Amino acid sequence: MQILEENLKGNEGEIKLIPENLEDLWHLRFIIERGDVVYSVTKRASHSDDKLRGDKELITVRIGVEVEKVEFHKFANRLRISGKIVAGIEEAGFHTLNIVVGRELSIRKSWKEEQLKRLKKAVESSKRPEVLILTVEEGEAVAGALREWGVEEIFEKRHSYAKDYGGARKEFFEELFETLKSIKFRYLVIAGPGFIKNDFYDFLRQKDAEMAKRALLVDTSSIGRRGFIEVLKRRVIDKIVGEIRLAEEAELVERLLEGIAKNEKVSYGIEDVKKAKEYGAIEILLISDDFLLEEREKWDIDGFMEEVERVGGKVLILSSEFEPGEMVSKLGGICAILRFKVE
Repeated sequence: MQILEENLKGNEGEIKLIPENLEDLWHLRFIIERGDVVYSVTKRASHSDDKLRGDKELITVRIGVEVEKVEFHKFANRLRISGKIVAGIEEAGFHTLNIVVGRELSIRKSWKEEQLKRLKKAVESSKRPEVLILTVEEGEAVAGALREWGVEEIFEKRHSYAKDYGGARKEFFEELFETLKSIKFRYLVIAGPGFIKNDFYDFLRQKDAEMAKRALLVDTSSIGRRGFIEVLKRRVIDKIVGEIRLAEEAELVERLLEGIAKNEKVSYGIEDVKKAKEYGAIEILLISDDFLLEEREKWDIDGFMEEVERVGGKVLILSSEFEPGEMVSKLGGICAILRFKVE
């Protein structure tokens, strides 16, 4: 997310921004609410002055709408914001703004702390590479960070195996691992020819299981720039973020269901989760996005999430479009994995 301009007095005011990826659009779905005013460019039909012609010309205009409905269309890669026109060439009627990646918009509203934090996190994440691509073969590795414009090479490592093949190979893996630890990234693609990428992945699992969970193996015939291009051509980058996030969510929901089956450290349903929060017992709070949108109309669920984070809990919002989030929805829309059991 890129913030272009911020005009706030307290928590009231307008922020102009540009969403830079699909995740930014997803964030905006939970930031923009009924009653907010959103400004962006759009196309409107203009009647021809020639009364004999019945066609309409589409012209580009910048308008503002008072929000009545927000829909995130994941597979169409857009956010649809519908409402009454309150600013622009015609301050009447209704319109739907289609916000896509790269399109500037301004949001005027009363901002909640959680929403400002969400924006800040989105901006911070855009400054670090979402995906790091490590291409590796025996004794040589080249890594690149995925940017909007392509892949930027960030380090190259060479290591001579000499006579002690096993020992030197382990040293090479250690050097790669230490370098990866020093770089902030979300997801890792390990690519290259042969089996060395598999061996390094096994090494990584032993050294740092959490990093290994965020890694994906890809076969390429080359390393370096040609290897980067092969990875991009295989379109694995389009899948990696969603697949790994879903895998992490599925693992947490599996822990939740196991806890329910064994009557252990979990709670589900709004009353039980609120009780667990009062005891400071929540380790991970799981909320489905559709539940969050509905409950915002009824009570201060954003304040509730902030309080959970303030005492060291983690808050995870799951998409109800996919199985883990759908399961949380079926359990009442809000669940928690606990530090200790609450009777």
